[in-house]
Amino acid sequence: MKISDILKTTRPTISFEFFPPKNDEAMASLLETLGHLHELHPSFATCTYGAGGSTRSRTLEVTLKIKEQFGLEAMAHFTCVGQTLQDIDGVLQNFAKHDIENVLALRGDRPANQPEPPEGWFPDFKNAVNLLRHLRKQFGSTFSLGCAGYP
Repeated sequence: MKISDILKTTRPTISFEFFPPKNDEAMASLLETLGHLHELHPSFATCTYGAGGSTRSRTLEVTLKIKEQFGLEAMAHFTCVGQTLQDIDGVLQNFAKHDIENVLALRGDRPANQPEPPEGWFPDFKNAVNLLRHLRKQFGSTFSLGCAGYP
């Protein structure tokens, strides 16, 4: 179910946000926590994309566990900073392949020691709105999109 549809309901909406765990021990702890929080009947849960790309590969894994193991709707955060256009489309195709319908699009923060984008980063995604435009053009209505930004 798309979160945009969940938000149209009249009841209060409660969600939880999780960071992808860095190792298997932390994953076990997260799953135990999800088991307890699931009893509160949240409307959905989200998983961040990992600061600086450190745990990006676990975002899909956690999002799928939220959805499949706990029966909660899930939203995957997705940042475009530090990735090529091929990387961006590959991750999003993987989300779609695994029926992840909800994406929170973010530009993401550049590493503090890297004020300018390194070579290979997709230069047109200077902010999240550029990512949103690309998502709509490339993936149509595949995803229910959320966005976070700052002035």
